[in-house]
Amino acid sequence: MTTKYLIYIFLIILLSVSCSSEHTNKNESTEISSSTEVIDEKPEKRKYPNALENGKFLTVDGKRMMYGGEDSTWHFDVSNLTLKEENFHFGIGRERFHALIKPKYISMEEAEKDTAITDSSRFLFVNINGDARAYSVDLLTHHEIVNDVVGGEPIMAAYCVLADLGAIYTRKLGDNVFTFALSGYTYFDETVWDGLDGFVFWDRETESTWWPLIGKAVSGPMLETNLIEYNKENWEDITWAAIKAKNIPNLKVLKSGQTMEPPKTWKKFTEEETQQVKANL
Repeated sequence: MTTKYLIYIFLIILLSVSCSSEHTNKNESTEISSSTEVIDEKPEKRKYPNALENGKFLTVDGKRMMYGGEDSTWHFDVSNLTLKEENFHFGIGRERFHALIKPKYISMEEAEKDTAITDSSRFLFVNINGDARAYSVDLLTHHEIVNDVVGGEPIMAAYCVLADLGAIYTRKLGDNVFTFALSGYTYFDETVWDGLDGFVFWDRETESTWWPLIGKAVSGPMLETNLIEYNKENWEDITWAAIKAKNIPNLKVLKSGQTMEPPKTWKKFTEEETQQVKANL
């Protein structure tokens, strides 16, 4: 078993345990003292590796950079970052999670034979123009992001295990399609989502970073651009039992066991193209 794989498994376990702990704490009821005074006792927040303290932010040739991997060309230019550096956690590198670009699927009949799927299993379900997909939340904890095209629409299925938050977003901004992945960082703001950490995304076309918990780009050429959630009439966060009850023919269910090697090259927008994208929004 490779060192990289061991690190990946350790992180998944860490995040899963922390999510369970924080989700429980989030829903704890307040205690009432003998004097009937209501006491709102917040449990101590779990501590994650602080990116700033661990040297993940650096200045290179006058630019503020955020570590993106052993290859220095993978670092993110965060010179215009709108978030606080001290609130970033982890910093494991931007290709450690297998954010899918060409996802594979199985049929509902095949999914029914999978013992890992039960009626209570949670899924992000999307149906666009009669094209239906089901993304297991359990699998999304491994991929976090699935770039897809459903019913002719470029979309992204995303799930953050720390914030326990899943959603379907459009990948089409203006006339251009973006491809998203995990930056290797999480970020928290005490005023957002009860202060829970949320994964920070990046896009391959401009290498901007995005924080879904506030729904916009937080650094890079796309700064302040909204991350648009797809029409809620087309997707749901539901159980497998609820999906089966819809009785949808040709339903595609995300296949387990998928991995993705980082692409060697990909399309990047020029500065002029990026300006045009923002002008058309």
